[in-house]
Amino acid sequence: MSEITEQQINEAIATYADPYLETDLVSAKVVKNVSIDGANVSVDLEFGFPIDGYKADLEKTLSEKVSAVAGVDSVSFNISTNIVSHAAQKGVKLLDNIKNIIAVASGKGGVGKSTSAVNLALALSSEGARVGILDADIYGPSQPRMLGVSGQPESKDGKSLEPVNSYHLQSMSIGYLIDEDTPMIWRGPMVTQALEQLLNDTHWDNLDYLVIDLPPGTGDTQLTLAQKIPVSGAVIITTPQDISLLDARKGLKMFEKVQVPILGVIENMSIHICSECGHEEHIFGEGGGVRMAEEESVDFLGSLPLDKQIRADTDAGKPTLVADPDGRISQIYREIARRATAKLANQAKDYSTRFPTIKIVNT
Repeated sequence: MSEITEQQINEAIATYADPYLETDLVSAKVVKNVSIDGANVSVDLEFGFPIDGYKADLEKTLSEKVSAVAGVDSVSFNISTNIVSHAAQKGVKLLDNIKNIIAVASGKGGVGKSTSAVNLALALSSEGARVGILDADIYGPSQPRMLGVSGQPESKDGKSLEPVNSYHLQSMSIGYLIDEDTPMIWRGPMVTQALEQLLNDTHWDNLDYLVIDLPPGTGDTQLTLAQKIPVSGAVIITTPQDISLLDARKGLKMFEKVQVPILGVIENMSIHICSECGHEEHIFGEGGGVRMAEEESVDFLGSLPLDKQIRADTDAGKPTLVADPDGRISQIYREIARRATAKLANQAKDYSTRFPTIKIVNT
């Protein structure tokens, strides 16, 4: 009987096209090592994005493919994740303790952006990543209510703030520092300074991803984000409605102009399913997000239905990923999270930390 070769194993693995990387695992350089001991095969796989939710299905599928190779009696997989920092805008230095910043934006309000942002963050956490969320909407902070937490954040050194922890997320918001019904009557410069302080003066603890929930529009906050904050990628939220799509394109174009990669588009409120009779109706139009993604040559990450339970869960301080972690809506959010971070994993990595810092000292 002929010996099993590494090439045979790689060829078997290559017949599986990963739905998130959109290529085979050999081409994506996920296969790190193949060990062959007689009829026993062991394979090391390393992904650049969190995959806890589909690791078991992946291992089952790959085991069937490798087991079909002639002479293989047993096969085992060691599947790990290594999330690294990815390049941001030119001239903007990465922040300590934050590997990647993902901005969640929309051109207009009322499209479910904050709800999508918190559920995206929770989905990434449930997939195995260390995640934080920054509420960048100074005028209308909503994340404290959605995360079911309140009160002043701690400061251990009198200089920096400790992030508020809820549902395994690290979070920060101006909403923790003011009363819920206190209006922020500030001009633009004060708002942008507050955003920078909330980001830079928070003691984030070794985050793989920081999700920033941006206010709607393309104003001062977005400009500060683009010029001073290292953003690895942006996710655009829209509804199928033409007006929403028009404004969402503006947000997309803004990120393109400042060289922030677009990870993809999420279409919210795509379809309404009657809770009484099951009738499906496209209240805000149909297929707008898909068309926008195609026309702008960006990825379509997924669509979410108009479901009153999503609203009810977030209003109650228990977002869908917490209230119904195994439900259909949660699974959609986790799919979106994998697609977005797989897209990010394929981008250029940041190598600045590998180079020595050169200092000139007068002697």
